[in-house]
Amino acid sequence: MNGEAVAEMTVEMPTKGEEKTTKKRRERKKAKKKQPRVLIFTTPTCPWCRRAKRYFREKGIRFKEIDVTKDPRAAKDLVRWTGQMGVPVIRIGNHFIVGFDKAKIDKLLDIKN
Repeated sequence: MNGEAVAEMTVEMPTKGEEKTTKKRRERKKAKKKQPRVLIFTTPTCPWCRRAKRYFREKGIRFKEIDVTKDPRAAKDLVRWTGQMGVPVIRIGNHFIVGFDKAKIDKLLDIKN
């Protein structure tokens, strides 16, 4: 080795018990951050619907879009649930938001600006 110093490196591998604990800790952390289910009821011509969807995409929020012009049953359910016929209606978990209200969305999804 021509008299060169060789650095010795040791890597400690976690034991099975430590590995399980670490895995459980990651799973708990992931569960805490689990996003509630987000539904957005829209129509194709609604500008506020487009803004809400863009906002969700920018924030990395997963959502399901339901076009009430193509789903009359969903339109009836909306009226029954909210008493409203307008869109967007955003459902986050069990909470309904009529219109695009960033403050309410941020609060329900724990979004920090």
